[in-house]
Amino acid sequence: CIRDRRDVYKRQIENSTELHFKYAVLLDQPVEYLTNLSLLQFIEDWYGTRYRFGGNTKQGVDCSGFTCNLTNSVFGKTLPRTARDQYDAAQKIPVEYLQEGDLVFFNTRGGVSHVGIYLANNKFVHASTSSGVIISDLNEEYYRKRFVGAGRL
Repeated sequence: CIRDRRDVYKRQIENSTELHFKYAVLLDQPVEYLTNLSLLQFIEDWYGTRYRFGGNTKQGVDCSGFTCNLTNSVFGKTLPRTARDQYDAAQKIPVEYLQEGDLVFFNTRGGVSHVGIYLANNKFVHASTSSGVIISDLNEEYYRKRFVGAGRL
């Protein structure tokens, strides 16, 4: 059983792309754990897109516009448009059960006002007002203090 698992990991590593290795470093994860290439490609295509309130295109996107686009494109799921509505629609889960694709919610200006998509290893992707689409860590003080909860669709 252990030998079989090693063989699977070896094949996954051998079939990994530059994108796998790049995000393995960004997420501090073994490359063989990153199996969702469509998610990595989506993030790569949008990474650095500037923040624009109410935006949902690569010319400018806000947090909930980004999560709508990502979940629809990568997971085939439709989300409500606002962070608050996404929070209301999501099944609440404890942070220790977060999985790739889950939503993470924050209070940045009163109530649920910011949302991102959980990736792995406490990292999440989101549209930040200051940096555009980036990957951040739930343990960063700013996000830790403002964390409201997590949800799954």
